[in-house]
Amino acid sequence: MFFKANNLSGGYGEVKVIENCNFNVNRGEIVSILGPNGAGKSSAMKAMLGMLKLESGTVVLDEKDISNLNTQDRIKLGISFVPQVNNIFTELTVNENLEMGAFTSSDDIKDKIEEMYDLFPAIKEKKYQFAGELSGGQRQQVAIARALMNNPSILMLDEPTAGVSPVVMQEIFEHIIQIKEKNIAILMVEQNANQALKISDRGYILVTGQNAYHGTGQELLNDPEIRKTFLGG
Repeated sequence: MFFKANNLSGGYGEVKVIENCNFNVNRGEIVSILGPNGAGKSSAMKAMLGMLKLESGTVVLDEKDISNLNTQDRIKLGISFVPQVNNIFTELTVNENLEMGAFTSSDDIKDKIEEMYDLFPAIKEKKYQFAGELSGGQRQQVAIARALMNNPSILMLDEPTAGVSPVVMQEIFEHIIQIKEKNIAILMVEQNANQALKISDRGYILVTGQNAYHGTGQELLNDPEIRKTFLGG
């Protein structure tokens, strides 16, 4: 596997929020982390990013142990992260947001910006508009496009469809499928479990900070117990 998290345990102070969690994702693959509120999904992602202190476990990228690297150094190795909130610069234009996404790049970024506008045509029309004036769905597209500006090998998304309409949710998922086709590994935390599993190669379901189920998207969708407990019947 290209990116692996092995037996992650950790939390905040004395409170352990994840315990012996395992995740992995290959390039060109979508993997979802699902589960009820408070299950530890976002905390697990933060642990993989170096934003949550680990008591034990390892994080491996392309056979290199990155467990002791800080978040910024992990990002330099090709990990991009889109948090659920505060994921754009509202006071900057769409174009300026994309430029900020390439702050570590020494290359000419004009072609990369045009590539992002081809991928997200809805924000191309708004390129000179302040990002804070956009709709929720457009903001998410800007956030994801900005995360792609540095040509990451892994894209980590925390609740990419939170707070958007079903139509916009479907559009965002379609964009995520297009990103997968660029041979990028995609790991996402998502509350819309049914829809997420339909586009996921594999999924993990967390319960109280631990791996409860793992399988292909279709296997998890077809499991009667999982459907009853986590997918609404």
